Amino acid sequence: MPYLELNLELSDEHMALKEATHKFARDVLRPASIKLDKIADPAEVIRHPLYWETMKKGFELGYHTIFLPDNYGGLGLDALGVHIVLEELGWGSADFAIGLGVCSFPAFFASMAPNDRLENEIIRPFCECRDASIIGCWAITEPNHGTDMLQPGTPGFSDPAIRAQVQARIEGDEVVISGQKSAWVSNGTVATHALVYLQMEPTMGMAGGGIAIVPLNLPGVSKGAPLDKMGQRALNQGEIFFDDVRIPKDYLLVDPESYEGMVDITLATANAGMGAIFTGTARAAYDEALSYAKTRVQGGKTLFDHQLIKHKLFNMFMKIEASRALSRSVWVYNANTTPPVTRYSIASKVFGTQTAFDVASEAVQIHGGYGVTKEYTVEKLFRDARAAMIEDGANDSLMITGAHAL
Repeated sequence: MPYLELNLELSDEHMALKEATHKFARDVLRPASIKLDKIADPAEVIRHPLYWETMKKGFELGYHTIFLPDNYGGLGLDALGVHIVLEELGWGSADFAIGLGVCSFPAFFASMAPNDRLENEIIRPFCECRDASIIGCWAITEPNHGTDMLQPGTPGFSDPAIRAQVQARIEGDEVVISGQKSAWVSNGTVATHALVYLQMEPTMGMAGGGIAIVPLNLPGVSKGAPLDKMGQRALNQGEIFFDDVRIPKDYLLVDPESYEGMVDITLATANAGMGAIFTGTARAAYDEALSYAKTRVQGGKTLFDHQLIKHKLFNMFMKIEASRALSRSVWVYNANTTPPVTRYSIASKVFGTQTAFDVASEAVQIHGGYGVTKEYTVEKLFRDARAAMIEDGANDSLMITGAHAL
């Protein structure tokens, strides 16, 4: 159901963007994600024509470029517009919303400090792509390292005893990369390019890193099988291995001197995006519960006519409105602030994903026995929301990082 827009200054362009994105989410993303969710083998998901048809439709509409400026061919949205799009995409399908967002990471980060080679070989080709033939991934998580790779400013981040598993060294005009990224790399097994977080100066611990763009068709790159997971099954995730992979130094975006600051920007951006997406997922679960409560008859009247159900639904409604208010304010503020105030992005992610889980859980409860069957959408939304409390940093660990900044 459409929500009341409390921003009285929202422009006609923003409203049109919201309506167009909601239509795409309703007519394309939601049905595709539900169908793909029912496929048992995750390898079959990424072979399925529907997966690629859906990604291509997202590319045709330019949703893969929501973070990129229009001077490169991106959508060139303002911060409020980006939040609106992310929430609507999350309403339709959290898995496709994350997939479309992450696929821009190599080009998006390259656009922060572009050179001629990056512009001609990475940024513009990605923005011009309309057939999903160029897909990026965010390769940060490792088998032995997860949320701890997203804890800039904490004492452990600079501990030389803690070292990352993907190492890089400079040899002449090239960067040589070796190591493994874990099975949680979003878009990992379908991506053509990776934004890879490296360790270049081990004596600095995690802080001695670098960030590079790696085309995944280079010698020495190999991939694992798609991950078989509980939720967000249309979001492909999988391992990537690097065996003395050589890239030009022009593809190295960040060196150890500026790495910790860029990790902070990464965390602020990714977490704020998750807050927006899962506000949409929470709204989707609420919509399903409200619709069901108005039609399901129990005890001689609809569920909605029972006071307990009304109480539950209004509590769900309040949480969603609070999540939107927080996530939208954080996204707009940090998108216009350098450096970002990352603790607020963490708060947005933690609160938004917890809200999605709480609301989806209540939606299942309102559906009763039907809520745990695959016949109803709330069962999928519940699984999708549960995964969000771990990805992009586990909520409990993120809260410690945020609290350190207090």
